[in-house]
Amino acid sequence: MSAYTAAAWQESWDRQQEGYLPDREQRFAAMLDAVEAVSAGGAPRVLDLAGGTGTISLRTLARFPEATTTVLDQDPVLLSLARSSLGGDSRAAVVSADLKSPRWAEALPHTEFDAVLTATALHWLPGERVAALYAEIASLLRPGGIFVNADHMPDDALPGLTKLLTARADAERTARQATGAALDWASWWARVAGDEELAPLLPERERLYPDSTHTEWNPPASWHVRALRDGGFAEAGILWRGGTDAAVIGMR
Repeated sequence: MSAYTAAAWQESWDRQQEGYLPDREQRFAAMLDAVEAVSAGGAPRVLDLAGGTGTISLRTLARFPEATTTVLDQDPVLLSLARSSLGGDSRAAVVSADLKSPRWAEALPHTEFDAVLTATALHWLPGERVAALYAEIASLLRPGGIFVNADHMPDDALPGLTKLLTARADAERTARQATGAALDWASWWARVAGDEELAPLLPERERLYPDSTHTEWNPPASWHVRALRDGGFAEAGILWRGGTDAAVIGMR
């Protein structure tokens, strides 16, 4: 895939995701602010967990030219886009692994990281697996290293406001998708099916994800903070909040 095509697919992915997450870049900026705060040398080693197309890695390398990153995912289509965008960069590695398996970390090129970052991805896993994963992530961080997970994490103290904010976001997203301002999830994948390089990867993706009716699991941020503490993090709390979304952080 040419660099121009890879860049266009990255932009397409960004616009599709922003249709669901208008403040997507704000959460990334908050993540990288935290990375900068704990990386005095300016050369952090970052794990882009469930990193898809390499969104977080691309932003990490742009902000920290001396950084190194590893994108870990399982989706063959998204990994292909990550490799096309990052494959020629000696600072980046792209690996495939299944986070449902406790042996996922065996695919990593390093055994210790300064930061593990993930966004809008772990909600596909059941709660007991997320809790176990947090402990596994803690074991990969150097002392003082951080893990940040940004996702839909409502404030359980604001149930009424959460419903109102969710309805507003749904209405805004519906309007943007209806006018063509952003593709919805199904429409984006329909474009993939029409691409001669990416379409052949779809059968493998369908084998890995045979259940198209799976639902998200989105507990409140307080659940994640407790799970981080139980998983061995010395500190845990909320780094960023935007409406019903939040980024929780744990420090090793």
